[in-house]
Amino acid sequence: MLTGLWVAFWGFLVVLMVVAAVALRMRLRRRLAARRLTVDDDAIREIIHEGTLATDEDEPLDLREIDEEERRFWSEQWDEPEEW
Repeated sequence: MLTGLWVAFWGFLVVLMVVAAVALRMRLRRRLAARRLTVDDDAIREIIHEGTLATDEDEPLDLREIDEEERRFWSEQWDEPEEW
């Protein structure tokens, strides 16, 4: 009898883990699908008419600007720590 309870317990845990994995997979798939850029007929018309396609995605980083800010940051003079 005790063996049957252990089998049922572990079976329940396995089923619970499978359900959780499927739910997580579905949630991740929905999140990734929402981020994916789709080029439909309207987007193609906009490209043909204006020559560009404007999206809500973040612009790529400007590496030159980042380098300049980093150089400026490290070239600043810092106050020495106070001795107590």
